[in-house]
Amino acid sequence: MNYILVIPARYKSTRFPGKPLVKIKGKTLLQRVYEQCLKAVDSDKIFVATDDYQIQQHCISTDMKCVLTSEECLTGTDRVAEVSKKINADYYINVQGDEPVFNPKDITLLLDKIKKSKIKYDVYGGYCPLKNSKEYNSPHVPKVIFNLNNELLYMSRSPIPGNKNFFFNYGYRQVCAYGFSKKSLEIIINNKEKTPIEDEEDIELLRFLELGLKVKMIEMSDMSIPVDNPEDIQKVLNAIT
Repeated sequence: MNYILVIPARYKSTRFPGKPLVKIKGKTLLQRVYEQCLKAVDSDKIFVATDDYQIQQHCISTDMKCVLTSEECLTGTDRVAEVSKKINADYYINVQGDEPVFNPKDITLLLDKIKKSKIKYDVYGGYCPLKNSKEYNSPHVPKVIFNLNNELLYMSRSPIPGNKNFFFNYGYRQVCAYGFSKKSLEIIINNKEKTPIEDEEDIELLRFLELGLKVKMIEMSDMSIPVDNPEDIQKVLNAIT
């Protein structure tokens, strides 16, 4: 299987501007993401996708391959789709650029599942169990529900699945590693506007569901710590200390 791994990196984050270049114990957040990916994938297959000159220069200075994308990209998925127009592959593995302690074994697992899958899905995503009611109720944690074949039914920032007692019994959260076929990204290229529910929830995988594609969900580890806000840096420091 011909594949590449793409790390979308956006400087103008609404909640945390400049976060890819924030230093964490002497290394930028983006560099830490790249080094985690490097534990699973050869360097010639890893590309940072950005529209920012500062991030591009940082990539050049640290020997990370970089692809410049348009400032018009609405999401990381749109950025990966732009890369697919420049670099041909069967699948594009997407690890978000704000995951500095991402588990490289989850990348290996994702690749293995795609290669060995009897039914080839156009989109693959990761999930892990929620740990507590705080995660369950947090709007910063996208929750996932899927059918008995592990095909995605819905994702939400609201607490799902719910119950009439409003208690946290169980649930799953998104792990931000995806696998996109060339076909799925061509669909994104032809549908650049956010779909209604994607826009409301601010969860980019929902665009595929709304456009009629199936998304295969794969259970991964719970090691990932997405950096959405400045206070999340302390969580990362606690994990790497």
